[in-house]
Amino acid sequence: MKKDMLMQDVKENVRSREEIRQAMSDAFKANDNDAYAKAVDELMMHIGMDIREEIEQKYSDLQDLSDERALAMRGVKPLTKEEKDFYKALEQSVKSAKPRQAIENGNLVMPDTTINRVFEELQTDHPLLRRLNFIPTGAAVKILVNANGYQAAQWGELCDDIIKEALAGFARLDASLYKLSAFLPVCLAMIDLGPVWLDNFVRQTLYEMFANGMEEGFIDGDGKDKPIGMSRQVGAGVAVVDGVYPRKAEITVNDLSTRTVGGLVSMMAVDPNGKPRRVRDLLLIVNPLDYFQRVMPATTVMAPDGTYRNNVMPYPMDIIQSPAVPVGKAAFGIGYRYLAMLGSEKAGRIDYSDHYQFLEDNRVYKIKGYAYGLPLDNNAFLWLDISGLEPLAYRVNVVDQREPSTDATLTALRIGSKALTPAFAPNTTSYTAATTDATNTVTATPADAGATVEVKVGNTVIANGTAATWAAGSNTVTVKVTAEDGTTTKTYTVTVTKS
Repeated sequence: MKKDMLMQDVKENVRSREEIRQAMSDAFKANDNDAYAKAVDELMMHIGMDIREEIEQKYSDLQDLSDERALAMRGVKPLTKEEKDFYKALEQSVKSAKPRQAIENGNLVMPDTTINRVFEELQTDHPLLRRLNFIPTGAAVKILVNANGYQAAQWGELCDDIIKEALAGFARLDASLYKLSAFLPVCLAMIDLGPVWLDNFVRQTLYEMFANGMEEGFIDGDGKDKPIGMSRQVGAGVAVVDGVYPRKAEITVNDLSTRTVGGLVSMMAVDPNGKPRRVRDLLLIVNPLDYFQRVMPATTVMAPDGTYRNNVMPYPMDIIQSPAVPVGKAAFGIGYRYLAMLGSEKAGRIDYSDHYQFLEDNRVYKIKGYAYGLPLDNNAFLWLDISGLEPLAYRVNVVDQREPSTDATLTALRIGSKALTPAFAPNTTSYTAATTDATNTVTATPADAGATVEVKVGNTVIANGTAATWAAGSNTVTVKVTAEDGTTTKTYTVTVTKS
């Protein structure tokens, strides 16, 4: 009884897992090793106490029944022979006076079944990761992906031209998986619980570590020795400097009305090649702080019976909270258009670490996984500024409404990868560019989400974010931006000379 009271007192003074995840994310972004170590220490303590409580609950009914069949019937996973051998070797290492030597002599490698189960749990149990396009792969891969959002079958005789047309919608993606390291503190108290419960502890720890690392990379990774995040520009013509992909221009979102959301979704309904696609599996990813301070008030309505409905949006989507998103920002995009790759090749090797010591009776190990990710096209995700997002305004009676925005400026204007002269600035409206290409993609990003954009090449209107076809000599591209108020306009022109 005294031991239970002590454990309960300790647990009350430990932050929740959500609070610890936020602290780990903040420390990671601030490069604060001490704060990160402290947060991981708390996480390990939290997992350990949860497992002890689970053990007491399950074994209270088992008493003397300890065979694997009885355990399995009560929800405890039986281990394979390879897994048992691994945990016996890990036990010997933890208890050894020279753990590094014990590991090196034993060549300690976590079984693929354990690693794969962690990845399966990530894909099924994690709100963000289970909505992405995950594929298993080796350490280095080449993948053929559909570069077009929509591609119709071609009628006609089977000939070389038709084959070329069919294959034109595909692009080869070369990707190397990057190392994702997790630190695993194991104390003697956990070893004494036996291999089945040690397996539970190890998998929960790796889940938390890998989940946090993947969220950071998949949402805002810059592509340098890490994934390319949803916040980054991708595709032909993107200027990658020293392996770093540039961040997308921000779009200001002040409300989540049908018009605003419809305007944002329409920017994703056309792929960079100008072909329409059906938009589904939409994700709005926000920081937990922003969710409760901004998104929840903007998406909660009262039903006629007096109860509330949360996450009410004008178009079907999932709202996901993630500490990896900076406060005031949001990633908005098509979940299945983010490709996430997980590799078990070379994964699972255990190394002893001298770098972190969270508790005196802990032995700290390092385990490596391999993963990579990137958006499949530049129109699949938008990067939003939601710092000014307003609560939902009920319009039963006359109320003061927000004045429509008069912002008719662009935050970015691109003609493929061609340089604009002068360099783009929101208040500069006239530019020149030179090209030798037959076509280039014209992309105009409005500063305000409520604004509309019309792009013309000569007298021909083309969809924003699609390819323009050039005639020899001088071509005039006109970009007309109409502000949310429907009156204020601003026109940008680019004279493109095709040689």
